[in-house]
Amino acid sequence: MAASLEGTNSLIIIGGGEFANLIRKYDGDIGFSEDVTHETAIDCMDIMAKLLDDKLAFTEISYSIEDAMEVSDSGKIPILICSEILRENDPLMHSWNVTSDSISAYVAGLLNARLLIATDVDGIYDKNPDLPGAELINEIDVNELLSFKESSIDLMLPSLLIKFGLNCFVVNGEHVERVLSLMDDDALKAFPYTFIRCD
Repeated sequence: MAASLEGTNSLIIIGGGEFANLIRKYDGDIGFSEDVTHETAIDCMDIMAKLLDDKLAFTEISYSIEDAMEVSDSGKIPILICSEILRENDPLMHSWNVTSDSISAYVAGLLNARLLIATDVDGIYDKNPDLPGAELINEIDVNELLSFKESSIDLMLPSLLIKFGLNCFVVNGEHVERVLSLMDDDALKAFPYTFIRCD
């Protein structure tokens, strides 16, 4: 999907993928401190960012917000390495309730940018999408999400959206045309996605 972002005014923050999932598994089996799992999961995001940048000619790794803005001004798309920013400011709780979703919201808040989360399902459902009868929620007020115990976004994200006054789109990243369409404007779309409304 990232290859289709060439020419767009974007900043990419990529999750830790299977690397972070392995740390979560080891944590469940062995039990590490929350500080260590938080830090190493973010390290996994850094690894994924470097691997992604290696495959794309139109991107460049950035280590700070200022760095990212300079890369964007040069015509390339910044892929943000988040570890240094988070280490300096430590703005988020150290918990599995915080993933790249919340980290992206934090960065979007700093930049006053539109936030789009590309995931592996069509959006947010009223229950686990693998369960019979699960229904996609097309639009939801962010305050309603505060009571959700499980969804396709992390549990900290709603609080950060409220803090920064951000709306958010959650869309299936396997459908590139949906991602690009949502980046284009705020008009209602015919395909499935979830709009989290904060304003």
